[in-house]
Amino acid sequence: MRYPATEKLEIIRLVEQSHIPAKQVLDRLGIPRSTFYLWYEKYVQGGAEALEDRAPMPARVWNRIPDNVREKIVDLALEQPELSPRELGDCQIVCV
Repeated sequence: MRYPATEKLEIIRLVEQSHIPAKQVLDRLGIPRSTFYLWYEKYVQGGAEALEDRAPMPARVWNRIPDNVREKIVDLALEQPELSPRELGDCQIVCV
């Protein structure tokens, strides 16, 4: 389950202000300690704003063709329209 930043902050404050151990508070709330401490680390380092969910963005897409290679393939396809996509790929491997 995803929690909005406001709830994460409320849980952090609840744990900080509680007189019982954090483990017991988190057990009662049904939140794993590892999850809580990830939130807490973000909060300590970046404040409440750091608790906002971020859209996951991979650093590199595994199947993306580099721009320079894509341009070569397009140029080759325009020069030799009789080639199939597979033949273009095979030729690109040999030609590069």
